[in-house]
Amino acid sequence: MSRLDLPASPPAAAAPTGPGRALFGFVVDLLAVAAVSLLLSTALVSLWMLWSALGASGGDPAAVAAQLRQQPPQPQGVVLVWITLLSMLPAVLLVYFLRRRADVGERAASRAALARTSSWAWMLVTGLAVSGLGMLINWIGERLGSTPVPSNVAMVEAAFADSPLFMLGFAIVLAPAYEELLFRRVLFGRLWRAGYPILGMLLSGAAFALVHELPGLSDNPWPAMLQLWLVYGLMGVAFAWVYRRTGTLWAAIGAHALNNALACALLLSAGG
Repeated sequence: MSRLDLPASPPAAAAPTGPGRALFGFVVDLLAVAAVSLLLSTALVSLWMLWSALGASGGDPAAVAAQLRQQPPQPQGVVLVWITLLSMLPAVLLVYFLRRRADVGERAASRAALARTSSWAWMLVTGLAVSGLGMLINWIGERLGSTPVPSNVAMVEAAFADSPLFMLGFAIVLAPAYEELLFRRVLFGRLWRAGYPILGMLLSGAAFALVHELPGLSDNPWPAMLQLWLVYGLMGVAFAWVYRRTGTLWAAIGAHALNNALACALLLSAGG
């Protein structure tokens, strides 16, 4: 069996009695990923700062300590993207394997679903629809005087300037894979399995939006933040929908990858 086979629909609970247990699991999964990724990112940033200070000071311990105390170096651009990847991917995989690992039957169903032409069609339609809906919301926002700037734009632009090929691979392949594994397989899938797919779509979409735009970490005014949350939230709902509609997580990953590819094309074309 290929290790690339991703799960299809989780077996539904025979008689859902209430979402409480599934909601508790949802929160535990999300907090576990947040805790592990925070620990890893803190460790990675600290190591990078120490390494940078050592290089800048020629290895002198007193100079290193002084720089770390007075003006510690901060990771930027592609370094920050690597830190994001190396902190999020292990956290997501850990929770997936410990909490929501697919069984043999789910993997077989995923392969069968991926072989259907309709799955590829829904993947394409969803990716294009999400991209178009985001553009429409932004266009309406501009007419109303709202021009939000996603909090990761500066990092993404700097990373593209540093290493465009790596960033294309990250944005189109790596990020969609681990984000869909977390938000759709683990989080949405838990409520779907319990018999509450609509609630799962809404909550996993909300979590997807909040993770991409954390309150208090953006310079955007609240109307612009709400606009960003709406775009990301609808995106998350759409990817959960196509996962459920096709029965394979690959459809959600493909739709997400297509949306990101179109966004990268717009970013690169705007940059000249």
